[in-house]
Amino acid sequence: MNLQWNDRRTRQFITNVGLITSDGPYGPDVMTAEWTHHISYSPSLIAVNIRGQDATAHNIIESKEFGINLAGEEQNVVSSICGRYSGRHVDKVAVLKGMDVKFYNGNKIKTPMVSGCAMNAECKLQRYEEIGDHIMFVGEVLEISADETVKPLIYHNGKYWMLKENIEKPSADVLTKIEKLVEQFKKIK
Repeated sequence: MNLQWNDRRTRQFITNVGLITSDGPYGPDVMTAEWTHHISYSPSLIAVNIRGQDATAHNIIESKEFGINLAGEEQNVVSSICGRYSGRHVDKVAVLKGMDVKFYNGNKIKTPMVSGCAMNAECKLQRYEEIGDHIMFVGEVLEISADETVKPLIYHNGKYWMLKENIEKPSADVLTKIEKLVEQFKKIK
């Protein structure tokens, strides 16, 4: 089955907003990628899916490194700029600097990193593979930092959202009831 881009049925996913930084044949670049996921703790691996024709894909393949910068709630404009224009045709880093967005140099990679994010991870390309109409890049985290005062920007149904109130986990009474039911219905006793 194929689904068209922006199909309403696929808009039910809730994702973070990754600002993917790279430097290579197209120069320093930042693109927005909602398909950005932590996939392993040991070693720490992050995967991001990018279209093969994007400047970022070419930069990562050439340089073998990239930055993952999870946008904060105040970075919706940054995300919009990075997702709307191609690094093949626009120097998005210069545009963002013109909007007073700050960057810093990575400690372990030569790629610029975006300041003010909820999380920043410097990654060495471990592998990449074409999967469907995107390339999945898997990077090993070389350095990571998180600012817990910055809440991550959320993307759902084509719009940006903020995290709101926490929904509590089940109470001790409910957990006890669950444990009794699990014990009662174990397949192997």
